[in-house]
Amino acid sequence: MKKQINLLLLLLVAFPVVMQAQSNVIDEIVWVVGDEAIFKSEVETQLQQMKYEKAEVDGNPYCIIPEQLAIRKLFLHQAKLDSLTANESNVNMQVNMRIDEMIAQIGSQEKLEEYFGRNIKKIREELSTQAREQALIQQVQQSLTSNLKITPSDVRKTFSQLKEDEIPTVPATTEVQILTIEPRYDPAEIEAIKTRLREFKQRVESGDASFSMLATLYSDDLGSARNGGELGFMGRAQLVPEFATEAFNLTDPNKVSKVIQSEFGFHIIQLIEKRGDKVNVRHILLKPKVKLEDKVTATRQLDSITDLIRSNKISFENAVMLFSNDKDTRMNGGSMANPKDGTTKFEYKDLPPEISKLAYQLGVGELSNPFTMTNPATGREVCAIIKVKAKTEAHKANMEEDYQLLKNFVQSKESAQIIDKWIREKQKDTYIRIEPSWQKCEFQYPGWVKK
Repeated sequence: MKKQINLLLLLLVAFPVVMQAQSNVIDEIVWVVGDEAIFKSEVETQLQQMKYEKAEVDGNPYCIIPEQLAIRKLFLHQAKLDSLTANESNVNMQVNMRIDEMIAQIGSQEKLEEYFGRNIKKIREELSTQAREQALIQQVQQSLTSNLKITPSDVRKTFSQLKEDEIPTVPATTEVQILTIEPRYDPAEIEAIKTRLREFKQRVESGDASFSMLATLYSDDLGSARNGGELGFMGRAQLVPEFATEAFNLTDPNKVSKVIQSEFGFHIIQLIEKRGDKVNVRHILLKPKVKLEDKVTATRQLDSITDLIRSNKISFENAVMLFSNDKDTRMNGGSMANPKDGTTKFEYKDLPPEISKLAYQLGVGELSNPFTMTNPATGREVCAIIKVKAKTEAHKANMEEDYQLLKNFVQSKESAQIIDKWIREKQKDTYIRIEPSWQKCEFQYPGWVKK
């Protein structure tokens, strides 16, 4: 039963893949929660999704899945009562990332459409609905647990009561410093890109082509290209400064911006709509290609820097200050920060693959040879070296080394109890009807079936 509970909680916070229901399923309403129906096709769709994700189901899926869907509907009903809304910019960003992941897994957009039996637009719409609902569910859960405060005393008390097999295992982690050099771009390549973007601008403003069509065909920002270059509503802080300045200065949707340069490459922008302190624009991004000889030049420079560090003529930290092009790590000695928690500790799986492989092989204090990678923040190709600053082997959590992890563990446990209690209370006040043939289940929450 414990695995079933964990699965339900996982499905409540996961960003699901939308699968098409079998066309030969005769649809019928199997559950009603409040004024929301759960159809048999929804259950089949979720089951297909779980098979796609290779998720294990500890129990009867025709019991577990409808209950999971019913829980979602309880939260969504509360979100409606509280007049909550989802951040559409975040929804668009999540959908773009998810589609990119799916295409990378399956091989191409065409294969993705074939697998799901629908076009990319329909897949995007369904993923957007799922992401929007998930955002609302998370807001409700956060509101329920917002007053929860965990003290050091709470952590010590809970830890002392844990059985050996209940103590969480801390996975192996590493801390990595990085020094990157961006290969120079051939001026002729940059000028060719600018010329091409100016031609796009002229074609749009003359009515020869639509901006969205050109973005779909030619933009190197694949996430927004699939949406005609549209980014969704964003504030200044969500955009890099050069892009934000130009985007917020636009006033005429029929005009296209001049060519601007950012850390991602070169852009042109078209205004869609301004709404308060947010703007929705389309853009086309073109990235200059790096020539092999320029990568070789950057690698040789890194070889020289590596020799200086290994001969103790300069520290890694000072070398970063003098030579690194990575603005995110240059001012802190090259230490990479984990976006998940803001610390410098990474599980190996959370590092870019090129860095993860090297960090696993190197010992503490060792320096890598130069290598080439794609900067995950900008998508641009860079040459780099890394130094392993620290490593921690996998181990059972303890109060001395892992207080923050244990605090998070206690907070999650307490939050789950609050949410569990809320669901049980919500069941009492909600109209629920389950078809008799779907009632013969050992539900996590028995209150679905009214006595």
